[in-house]
Amino acid sequence: MKKSFLMLILVMFVSLIVASLWDSVPAIKNAVNLVLNPTFGFLLQVNLHWGFIIITLFVTFITTLVQKYATDQDALKAIKDEQKAMQQEMKQYNNNPQKMLEFQKKQFEKIPETMELTMKPLLYTAIPFIILIRWFSDTFKNLNDPEFFGFMSWFWAYLLLAIIFSIILRKLLKVY
Repeated sequence: MKKSFLMLILVMFVSLIVASLWDSVPAIKNAVNLVLNPTFGFLLQVNLHWGFIIITLFVTFITTLVQKYATDQDALKAIKDEQKAMQQEMKQYNNNPQKMLEFQKKQFEKIPETMELTMKPLLYTAIPFIILIRWFSDTFKNLNDPEFFGFMSWFWAYLLLAIIFSIILRKLLKVY
């Protein structure tokens, strides 16, 4: 647990550095623009809304694949099944606070194990995600901050679409 937690802190620290140096170190922004402008930028130029939806779907798909293949899906499924079984048992002891506390204690014991299993994909996706967010911010600022779906900023539209696509893709790809 300590090793993965330290790696997560390191990745978050590097992400923070990249985000904070975005405007002050032109090489970072220029390198990202060199890669993303001909690809994602092209999609946005063809059709802003559909391009944005396609980019969000693509990024969510890649993130979901990383989650699927960078985690131990069997272990996560076992934990999920165990938690479901515990919840069923807890329903039987609704009126027994002592038993409820025991079940809650068992559930809390699983949190570190679950966190360790689910943190690994974040190590691979955090920095690219921060870079994408910074690129989106600059790109949409240059386009005078267009609204999506008639009333949302790009950030809220991205968040909403990513949640919807993630739910669908996780079901289709059987990601736990």
